[in-house]
Amino acid sequence: MTEAPFVPREKLFKQQQYFQNLTKHTHLKGRFDVITSVAIPLALAGTSLFMIGRGIYNMSHGIGKKE
Repeated sequence: MTEAPFVPREKLFKQQQYFQNLTKHTHLKGRFDVITSVAIPLALAGTSLFMIGRGIYNMSHGIGKKE
């Protein structure tokens, strides 16, 4: 007794052909993949650089020291 496939074979072949014929990079092939692959890491990197810069500024000017 075999289990029925989740997706019909024709639809699967059509999706495979679509993704194989795209010229973009593999991690950017989906519709919303740019958000998870590009925007979120850039936001994290920008926030990290801002916080590091603010910390260096505060240390060099002696701001925020506890007594």
